[in-house]
Amino acid sequence: MANQIQRVEISAIEAKRFAKRGETVTNVRIDHNSTVTQVSKVSPNKVNVDFRFAVNYSGIGFIVMEGSVLLEDEENILGDKWIANGALPKEEAATVHNSVVSYCVPIAMFLTRDLHLPSPVPLPHINVQENKPPQMPPRSSIGPEFA
Repeated sequence: MANQIQRVEISAIEAKRFAKRGETVTNVRIDHNSTVTQVSKVSPNKVNVDFRFAVNYSGIGFIVMEGSVLLEDEENILGDKWIANGALPKEEAATVHNSVVSYCVPIAMFLTRDLHLPSPVPLPHINVQENKPPQMPPRSSIGPEFA
């Protein structure tokens, strides 16, 4: 199935830091969780998938976002599968969760900056090295010279 995401939107954000600023906390565990909470038909070929995305910082804070994903339902079965077993098919679930994570993580990063929490994803570390001029290999290792 090639169901496509039409729209992702956030309807609620809750974020809180428990630790006081400057308080030293070691070994902070950061857990992410994306959960589908409800699937409902919007039209014969579209479903609305409600979700909750959470980032938990063991003992120092949390971020929770709730929203919805509008998803094409080309075969008109997603709503029925949700009603039957409370889950989306694997392919559609992966599409929804990847969309939720890629939409919510940047928002969470802005919130962590303002709440002084660690980033929800590892940031790249830049190592600046001193620029050295390129060294030419010794003349004997270049190879034979032809005229």
